[in-house]
Amino acid sequence: MTATPPKRGFATRPGDAETWIRAADAPTPRVPDATIYSARLTIDVTPDQRARIKIAAFQRGVTVADMLRELLAREFPLKHWRRDMTGAAAIHARGEPRPAAPPPSDLTEVELTWIEKRIENWIRFGREVGEQILDRRRRVLRFAPNSVFGFVRWTANDYGTIASHLDVLRTVRAGERQQTVPFVRPGGDILLKVEGWPKVERVLQMIDAIEAIGIDPSEVSPDHWRHVHNRMSAGEQPRAYTAQHHKAFLLRRKAGS
Repeated sequence: MTATPPKRGFATRPGDAETWIRAADAPTPRVPDATIYSARLTIDVTPDQRARIKIAAFQRGVTVADMLRELLAREFPLKHWRRDMTGAAAIHARGEPRPAAPPPSDLTEVELTWIEKRIENWIRFGREVGEQILDRRRRVLRFAPNSVFGFVRWTANDYGTIASHLDVLRTVRAGERQQTVPFVRPGGDILLKVEGWPKVERVLQMIDAIEAIGIDPSEVSPDHWRHVHNRMSAGEQPRAYTAQHHKAFLLRRKAGS
């Protein structure tokens, strides 16, 4: 089984910003690498400054600590030492080969928008390889070929919900057959497509159940999402995805590789 990746930012659905600001600071579940962050810097700020900093971090989909580390690294670069001790830069600094990156033409871009209670487009699951912040309400996530992600689109007006959509897509390489999906460039292989909040909520519950047994939904067999799509289109109950199903899928994939 594969471990469920942590959720972050409005790649998953965020909560209310003001409530988040007023809430007491909760300890972060992620433990920094002690070999990287072994020194502590403490500064005093006003309550108003603290609120503005937390709102900025919320809008960027990162923690306050990570945002401030990025700011300090940008403002005070190390000229003769490794500037960034994490990720690809750390690999490069240690002299290890960099992982091969897909050509830009093979990446699939998904534009996310968050205007609370109006337009809420977010990624329920998936492993992006890149991110670009456009403004305080929009960002673009990039996915490598042959990855699977769940994309939720929800819009409303003063009278309630206008439209709800949930698509599970497999990304493709340039030149492969694909279907178009709003806010997804250039498109993808649609494994599952539902409309209307009752169906969207039902699929979200299925995703929760998959995560509850320790499986990353982006690693689920594509055939399962097609099965769910077909059963729901026919008004039938889809089969649950189990650990045994997942093990069989992984063995088939290994045998075919």
